[in-house]
Amino acid sequence: METKYFSLGASETNTIIKIIRILFGLVCIAIAVFWIIFNIRAAGAERSVWITVVFLSGFGLYQIWAGLGRAERFIRIASDRIILKKNSFLPVKEISGAELKKIEVYPLNLIFYFHNEGKTILRFGTTFTDNIDPVKNEIEKFASLNKIEIETIREEI
Repeated sequence: METKYFSLGASETNTIIKIIRILFGLVCIAIAVFWIIFNIRAAGAERSVWITVVFLSGFGLYQIWAGLGRAERFIRIASDRIILKKNSFLPVKEISGAELKKIEVYPLNLIFYFHNEGKTILRFGTTFTDNIDPVKNEIEKFASLNKIEIETIREEI
């Protein structure tokens, strides 16, 4: 089985978009620094100034992080492991086929149960639905190759 890669969100591979995100992040950080320098002198250190600075700095750092391609959510399915990044900020999680006891497949999420009684939930969401069925099909192939119990659960909405 070859390695399959699926994006779990709106991933922009366009270089121009990435550059614009990085520049926008730098502008946000520059405005936050400007805000600190000029507004603290003029009005004193009010709480609203610090809230603005923290928000602009955090948003700027996120835009730079996303522009560098570090905020992309994805799942990569190989024959013996699953590599999962389900959150923009958290690190990649690697799941070996030998670790898995059971996989439950729901309409909008997957639950991976481990032999050590832990579990990981992958939520697809309703915004980018194009990859849900291909991911589920590859997970079923992965489970059959690694002899992992898989259960498809239908939910009535």
